[in-house]
Amino acid sequence: MSRRGRTTQTWILRCTAAILLAATFGYGPYYLYARSGFARYLELRRELISIQGKNQKLRLQVERLAREAFALRSDPHVVEDVARADLGWVQPGEVIFELGKPP
Repeated sequence: MSRRGRTTQTWILRCTAAILLAATFGYGPYYLYARSGFARYLELRRELISIQGKNQKLRLQVERLAREAFALRSDPHVVEDVARADLGWVQPGEVIFELGKPP
């Protein structure tokens, strides 16, 4: 084999080895990480934090509604305010002036 042929063959082997090493050390860890339980753990951790935030918002809403329900059961003024606002009720002797809807 000539010297030129040996040099070309050496470069082909070196390039092939470099490509294999790059694939092994570049894609290998990614492949192992993507299939590992650690990736799933991180995904579940993000989901848990999101759900905890939603639970906190719902907890605050439940507390607000509980206070409102208690006020409706115990305070006649609150019941009157709700009846006036939602149902349009008025007390005897009151006069209503409807000015129309704003444009």
